[in-house]
Amino acid sequence: MTLFGGVIPVTGITFLLFCVFAIAAVGYSLGRITIKGVNLGTAGVFIVALIFGCFFYEPLMNQLVIKTGDTVSANFTNNALKIIESMGLILFVTSVGFIAGPKFFSNMKKNFKSYVLLGIIIIIAGGLSGIGCIYLGEVFGYGSTIETREGFTAMIVGLMSGSLTSTPAFSAAKDTVLPQYESLVSVGHGIAYIFGVLGVVLFVQLVPKFTKANMDEERAKLTAIDDGHAKSYTGKLIELDGFGFCAFALAAIVGVLVGAIKIPLTAKGLSGTTFALTTTGGCLLMALVFGHFSRIGKISIMPKESTLKVFRELGLMLFLIGAGIPGGAEFVANFDIMYFVYGVIMTIFPMIIGFIIARYVLKLSLLNNLGSITGGMTSTPALGTLINTAGTEEVAAAYAATYPIALIAVVLVSQFMILIFK
Repeated sequence: MTLFGGVIPVTGITFLLFCVFAIAAVGYSLGRITIKGVNLGTAGVFIVALIFGCFFYEPLMNQLVIKTGDTVSANFTNNALKIIESMGLILFVTSVGFIAGPKFFSNMKKNFKSYVLLGIIIIIAGGLSGIGCIYLGEVFGYGSTIETREGFTAMIVGLMSGSLTSTPAFSAAKDTVLPQYESLVSVGHGIAYIFGVLGVVLFVQLVPKFTKANMDEERAKLTAIDDGHAKSYTGKLIELDGFGFCAFALAAIVGVLVGAIKIPLTAKGLSGTTFALTTTGGCLLMALVFGHFSRIGKISIMPKESTLKVFRELGLMLFLIGAGIPGGAEFVANFDIMYFVYGVIMTIFPMIIGFIIARYVLKLSLLNNLGSITGGMTSTPALGTLINTAGTEEVAAAYAATYPIALIAVVLVSQFMILIFK
């Protein structure tokens, strides 16, 4: 590709970076458009990335090739985008962990049963809605390209992983289905992923408006939680660097290693299947620990607040671009209105059930409620939106508490659905 009549050539990796920053610029502009107090915020970047993927994915693939002499390697578009997505995810969740760390354990102590219960309820609700969709498919037909219940179940489980934006559930489902149905899991994930992101983003903005919540009062309920430290350190701490990059990197390194640990699931029907926290869960967990203790002796392991805010937003932006471009391409290639509707059901139903139970049964405050829902839905983009909507970073603690529970539950529920609907 060339710009300005060929005066400025933009090719290869340079072209990819040009696209990334162009999507970011247009996406943030779109996100600023506010209608009756509701806007897309950073999710505007996701919308633009999706549109880019719909129309420009093939030209991007053609640009991203490596030439060695006369040999042209296979294009590495997906790998390049995956690197951008993974880097963004690490930056975002590690920042969230550090931000939530100081109050995480005291918050968990106060609301532990509620967070565990809510995470499980949300995922079970998602699973039940998926099972309902399977029975609807048996009544109204599986679609033009699926002939068996096993194949339709694979599609539904893919739709559920997309509606909950859960990569671990997606991977576990592909590992559990028969080989001939793996592609159906991928198609379902791609179709449902878009509304899975946007549905939760809009939900956390609309609920405070519909309930006419006083956000100052809701923020005060969060800040009233004790930070859990018995004593504050009064001596001078040794900073490893001025911004806290070193501490951040250490938490990310340990988090990646922890996330790679695979735990075998040996229950009936699950032999050979493993569970892992993944990079997301590992980095989140270790950053929570680092943020809670904040120091080792006289050495500070807590990055600057300004560093964390920049990394959080930068990470979310990169994640949405890396996931959005291929997501847009897959959506266009595999779209089916019936499957899209099923995905919408599996996004909306768990959120409504989770919100009602958290509010009327568990008696969680509004921001703890919504933070838990973003964690229960394993929705990274929605947390970014909720932080902006709430006007405080402290909602991240509820997300961080519910997320690991939901992560484990969604993997198990996905595999259970495949096993019982063989």
